[in-house]
Amino acid sequence: MNTLLIAIIIVNVLISYKGFNDLSFFRKYEFHVGSIRAGEQIRMLSSGFLHVDITHLIFNMMTLFFFAPVVINLMGSFSFVLIYFGSLIFGSLLTMAFHKEDYGYRAVGASGAVTGVLYSAILLQPDMMLGIFFIIPMPAYLFGILYLLYSIYGMRAKNDNIGHTAHFGGAVGGYLITLIKQPSLLVDHTLMVVLLAIPIVILFVMQKTGKL
Repeated sequence: MNTLLIAIIIVNVLISYKGFNDLSFFRKYEFHVGSIRAGEQIRMLSSGFLHVDITHLIFNMMTLFFFAPVVINLMGSFSFVLIYFGSLIFGSLLTMAFHKEDYGYRAVGASGAVTGVLYSAILLQPDMMLGIFFIIPMPAYLFGILYLLYSIYGMRAKNDNIGHTAHFGGAVGGYLITLIKQPSLLVDHTLMVVLLAIPIVILFVMQKTGKL
Protein backbone atom coordinates (compact mmCIF):
# COMPACT_ATOMS: atom_id res chain seq x y z
CA MET A 1 0.00 0.00 0.00
CA ASN A 2 1.32 3.44 -0.95
CA THR A 3 2.73 5.48 1.95
CA LEU A 4 1.23 8.75 0.71
CA LEU A 5 -2.24 7.22 0.50
CA ILE A 6 -1.99 5.86 4.04
CA ALA A 7 -0.72 9.24 5.27
CA ILE A 8 -3.67 11.09 3.70
CA ILE A 9 -6.16 8.64 5.23
CA ILE A 10 -4.54 8.96 8.67
CA VAL A 11 -4.60 12.77 8.52
CA ASN A 12 -8.28 12.68 7.56
CA VAL A 13 -9.08 10.33 10.45
CA LEU A 14 -7.12 12.35 13.03
CA ILE A 15 -8.48 15.77 12.04
CA SER A 16 -12.03 14.45 11.67
CA TYR A 17 -11.83 12.75 15.09
CA LYS A 18 -10.65 16.02 16.61
CA GLY A 19 -13.61 17.77 14.97
CA PHE A 20 -16.07 15.17 16.27
CA ASN A 21 -15.02 15.93 19.84
CA ASP A 22 -14.22 19.65 19.66
CA LEU A 23 -16.94 21.87 18.22
CA SER A 24 -14.80 25.03 18.40
CA PHE A 25 -12.10 23.29 16.34
CA PHE A 26 -14.74 22.10 13.87
CA ARG A 27 -16.19 25.61 13.51
CA LYS A 28 -12.74 27.18 13.14
CA TYR A 29 -11.72 25.02 10.18
CA GLU A 30 -14.97 24.12 8.38
CA PHE A 31 -15.89 25.66 5.03
CA HIS A 32 -17.81 28.84 5.87
CA VAL A 33 -18.43 31.39 3.13
CA GLY A 34 -18.58 34.42 5.42
CA SER A 35 -15.29 33.57 7.12
CA ILE A 36 -13.54 32.79 3.83
CA ARG A 37 -14.68 36.08 2.32
CA ALA A 38 -13.34 37.78 5.46
CA GLY A 39 -9.88 36.39 4.68
CA GLU A 40 -9.75 32.90 6.21
CA GLN A 41 -8.80 31.09 3.00
CA ILE A 42 -7.22 28.23 4.98
CA ARG A 43 -10.77 26.89 5.40
CA MET A 44 -10.87 26.06 1.68
CA LEU A 45 -8.21 23.43 2.40
CA SER A 46 -8.81 22.47 6.04
CA SER A 47 -12.52 21.76 5.52
CA GLY A 48 -11.50 18.89 3.24
CA PHE A 49 -10.14 17.01 6.25
CA LEU A 50 -13.21 17.39 8.48
CA HIS A 51 -16.33 15.21 8.30
CA VAL A 52 -19.89 15.42 9.61
CA ASP A 53 -19.79 12.04 11.35
CA ILE A 54 -18.07 8.66 11.33
CA THR A 55 -20.28 7.32 8.50
CA HIS A 56 -19.33 10.27 6.27
CA LEU A 57 -15.64 9.72 7.09
CA ILE A 58 -15.72 5.96 6.48
CA PHE A 59 -17.57 6.31 3.16
CA ASN A 60 -15.05 8.83 1.83
CA MET A 61 -11.98 6.94 3.07
CA MET A 62 -13.23 3.60 1.71
CA THR A 63 -13.88 5.18 -1.69
CA LEU A 64 -10.38 6.68 -1.64
CA PHE A 65 -8.85 3.37 -0.50
CA PHE A 66 -10.39 1.45 -3.41
CA PHE A 67 -9.75 3.95 -6.21
CA ALA A 68 -6.45 5.66 -5.30
CA PRO A 69 -4.28 2.58 -6.09
CA VAL A 70 -5.48 2.67 -9.71
CA VAL A 71 -4.29 6.28 -10.08
CA ILE A 72 -1.03 5.58 -8.24
CA ASN A 73 -0.24 2.46 -10.29
CA LEU A 74 -1.01 4.05 -13.67
CA MET A 75 0.12 7.66 -13.10
CA GLY A 76 2.47 7.58 -10.11
CA SER A 77 2.40 9.01 -6.59
CA PHE A 78 3.08 12.62 -7.61
CA SER A 79 0.12 12.66 -10.00
CA PHE A 80 -2.10 11.08 -7.31
CA VAL A 81 -1.21 13.83 -4.82
CA LEU A 82 -1.71 16.48 -7.53
CA ILE A 83 -5.16 15.09 -8.38
CA TYR A 84 -6.15 14.75 -4.70
CA PHE A 85 -5.26 18.28 -3.65
CA GLY A 86 -6.10 19.82 -7.02
CA SER A 87 -9.59 18.30 -6.82
CA LEU A 88 -9.99 19.46 -3.22
CA ILE A 89 -9.21 23.05 -4.30
CA PHE A 90 -11.45 22.79 -7.40
CA GLY A 91 -14.25 21.63 -5.10
CA SER A 92 -13.79 24.59 -2.78
CA LEU A 93 -13.60 27.05 -5.67
CA LEU A 94 -16.81 25.72 -7.23
CA THR A 95 -18.52 25.88 -3.83
CA MET A 96 -17.50 29.52 -3.48
CA ALA A 97 -18.73 30.24 -7.00
CA PHE A 98 -22.14 28.69 -6.26
CA HIS A 99 -22.58 30.05 -2.73
CA LYS A 100 -20.57 33.30 -2.63
CA GLU A 101 -23.63 35.36 -1.67
CA ASP A 102 -24.75 32.89 1.01
CA TYR A 103 -22.53 34.08 3.86
CA GLY A 104 -23.90 31.45 6.23
CA TYR A 105 -23.16 28.45 3.97
CA ARG A 106 -21.12 25.75 5.74
CA ALA A 107 -19.76 22.42 4.53
CA VAL A 108 -17.08 19.83 5.31
CA GLY A 109 -15.69 16.65 3.82
CA ALA A 110 -13.01 15.12 1.63
CA SER A 111 -15.66 14.48 -1.01
CA GLY A 112 -14.17 16.89 -3.56
CA ALA A 113 -10.73 15.31 -3.38
CA VAL A 114 -12.13 11.77 -3.31
CA THR A 115 -14.46 12.37 -6.25
CA GLY A 116 -11.53 13.73 -8.24
CA VAL A 117 -9.55 10.54 -7.57
CA LEU A 118 -12.63 8.46 -8.37
CA TYR A 119 -13.11 10.17 -11.73
CA SER A 120 -9.42 9.86 -12.55
CA ALA A 121 -9.41 6.14 -11.77
CA ILE A 122 -12.49 5.51 -13.92
CA LEU A 123 -10.98 7.42 -16.85
CA LEU A 124 -7.78 5.38 -16.54
CA GLN A 125 -9.46 1.98 -16.09
CA PRO A 126 -13.07 2.23 -17.30
CA ASP A 127 -13.69 -1.52 -17.37
CA MET A 128 -13.10 -2.14 -13.66
CA MET A 129 -15.93 -3.52 -11.55
CA LEU A 130 -16.92 -2.73 -7.98
CA GLY A 131 -18.67 -4.89 -5.42
CA ILE A 132 -21.34 -2.63 -3.91
CA PHE A 133 -21.77 -3.72 -0.28
CA PHE A 134 -19.05 -6.24 -1.26
CA ILE A 135 -21.72 -8.30 -3.07
CA ILE A 136 -23.52 -6.48 -5.89
CA PRO A 137 -21.33 -6.09 -9.02
CA MET A 138 -21.41 -2.65 -10.62
CA PRO A 139 -19.27 -1.04 -13.35
CA ALA A 140 -17.07 1.66 -11.81
CA TYR A 141 -18.23 4.29 -14.30
CA LEU A 142 -21.86 3.69 -13.28
CA PHE A 143 -20.93 4.12 -9.62
CA GLY A 144 -19.20 7.41 -10.50
CA ILE A 145 -22.22 8.75 -12.36
CA LEU A 146 -24.66 7.69 -9.60
CA TYR A 147 -22.37 9.26 -7.00
CA LEU A 148 -22.65 12.62 -8.73
CA LEU A 149 -26.39 12.30 -9.28
CA TYR A 150 -26.70 11.73 -5.53
CA SER A 151 -24.68 14.92 -5.09
CA ILE A 152 -27.23 16.83 -7.19
CA TYR A 153 -29.95 15.50 -4.90
CA GLY A 154 -27.98 16.63 -1.85
CA MET A 155 -27.43 20.09 -3.32
CA ARG A 156 -31.16 20.48 -3.97
CA ALA A 157 -32.29 19.04 -0.64
CA LYS A 158 -29.87 21.17 1.43
CA ASN A 159 -30.63 19.07 4.49
CA ASP A 160 -27.13 18.24 5.72
CA ASN A 161 -23.68 19.77 6.25
CA ILE A 162 -21.98 17.73 3.52
CA GLY A 163 -20.23 19.65 0.74
CA HIS A 164 -22.20 18.23 -2.19
CA THR A 165 -21.15 21.11 -4.46
CA ALA A 166 -17.55 20.14 -3.76
CA HIS A 167 -18.25 16.69 -5.27
CA PHE A 168 -18.71 18.36 -8.63
CA GLY A 169 -15.74 20.67 -8.30
CA GLY A 170 -13.65 17.65 -7.38
CA ALA A 171 -14.99 15.67 -10.32
CA VAL A 172 -14.12 18.52 -12.68
CA GLY A 173 -10.66 18.79 -11.12
CA GLY A 174 -9.88 15.08 -11.35
CA TYR A 175 -11.35 14.90 -14.85
CA LEU A 176 -9.35 17.84 -16.23
CA ILE A 177 -6.05 17.10 -14.46
CA THR A 178 -6.12 13.47 -15.62
CA LEU A 179 -6.88 14.41 -19.23
CA ILE A 180 -4.16 17.09 -19.19
CA LYS A 181 -1.64 14.59 -17.84
CA GLN A 182 -2.87 11.74 -20.09
CA PRO A 183 -4.35 13.33 -23.26
CA SER A 184 -4.24 9.95 -25.03
CA LEU A 185 -7.34 9.02 -22.99
CA LEU A 186 -9.38 11.28 -25.27
CA VAL A 187 -8.70 8.77 -28.06
CA ASP A 188 -8.25 5.54 -26.08
CA HIS A 189 -11.31 5.93 -23.82
CA THR A 190 -13.48 8.40 -25.76
CA LEU A 191 -16.80 6.90 -24.63
CA MET A 192 -15.84 7.13 -20.96
CA VAL A 193 -14.66 10.72 -21.39
CA VAL A 194 -18.11 11.58 -22.78
CA LEU A 195 -20.10 9.56 -20.20
CA LEU A 196 -18.32 11.10 -17.24
CA ALA A 197 -18.89 14.57 -18.63
CA ILE A 198 -22.68 14.09 -18.64
CA PRO A 199 -23.35 14.63 -14.89
CA ILE A 200 -21.06 17.67 -14.92
CA VAL A 201 -23.01 19.16 -17.85
CA ILE A 202 -26.33 18.37 -16.11
CA LEU A 203 -25.18 20.25 -13.01
CA PHE A 204 -24.29 23.41 -14.89
CA VAL A 205 -27.49 23.30 -16.94
CA MET A 206 -29.52 23.01 -13.72
CA GLN A 207 -27.57 25.87 -12.19
CA LYS A 208 -28.12 28.10 -15.23
CA THR A 209 -31.84 27.31 -15.33
CA GLY A 210 -32.27 27.93 -11.60
CA LYS A 211 -33.21 24.36 -10.72
CA LEU A 212 -30.65 23.99 -7.92
